[in-house]
Amino acid sequence: MSRATLLALLTVYVIWSSTYYAIRVVVAHVPPLLSSGARYLIAGLVMLVIARMQGLAVPDRKAWGRALGVGVLLFVVGNGFVSMAATELGSGIIAIVCAMMPLWGAVLGPAFGVPASRREWGGLVLGFSGVAVLALGGELRAAPGATMLLLLAPIGWAVGSLLVRRWDVGKGIMGAATQTITGGAMLLLVAFARGERVPSEVPIEALGAMAYLVVFGSLAGFGAYHHLLVNARPAVAMSYAYVNPVLAVMLGAWLGGEAIGWHTAAGMVLIVGAVVTIVARPRPTAAPRSEPIHSKDETPRDAERAS
Repeated sequence: MSRATLLALLTVYVIWSSTYYAIRVVVAHVPPLLSSGARYLIAGLVMLVIARMQGLAVPDRKAWGRALGVGVLLFVVGNGFVSMAATELGSGIIAIVCAMMPLWGAVLGPAFGVPASRREWGGLVLGFSGVAVLALGGELRAAPGATMLLLLAPIGWAVGSLLVRRWDVGKGIMGAATQTITGGAMLLLVAFARGERVPSEVPIEALGAMAYLVVFGSLAGFGAYHHLLVNARPAVAMSYAYVNPVLAVMLGAWLGGEAIGWHTAAGMVLIVGAVVTIVARPRPTAAPRSEPIHSKDETPRDAERAS
């Protein structure tokens, strides 16, 4: 693993663990899709400027069209649904359920030419057992609409991630910019269609959390994740999913006073165990990739939470 890849991995581990709580702070004062859209559009435009300064060409219409499809899956479904769920559910619970993303990535892989093993199907069953245990705590049962959105979010993120590895959406950071810009723009369109509007007053803590999500959650976090998708094995790129829930639960309890009951702890153990089951070691049929993809092979073909 190169130094850049290791740094990207640590960035995703630490930053994306904290974004769940930051999202909860923001959506307590700003509508969920509106805040998510503004966050990603701003971050995407900054990425675009950086990419142009690096001399990267702006992609053609076809690449932007592909980026739009990926952006909807990653940011409208993947992040937008999480933000909507955060208006009713705690950040720790959200992080635990979102940890199922690699499970969905594994079992949906056959649709993208990557066969799924019995081990991966077993992991999915174990992961859903964890969700069932979480439901015993009452928080998921008390908010069925938010729970449904939360369960759909990692599926959207997983499918978007699989598509980026197959589709040309731009080289390097330009690829991350196209997905983030299109995803942010679509979030804003859906937000205005739902009647979301900018509030007249936003407290300083919400503004601070929003700035943190833009600079760290979106720019640093997604940029690092995009690097992993292109330069590391999928198992390495998605390994954040069994680190983030633990850290996110601890942060939610420490900063937000969220309760950690037995159902939360047991559900987390089951879901993290399920992710470790399928991600901790490479598939026998998968050859490790030590070189970045270039040209047809030089542009990313995949992408992704949280947030």
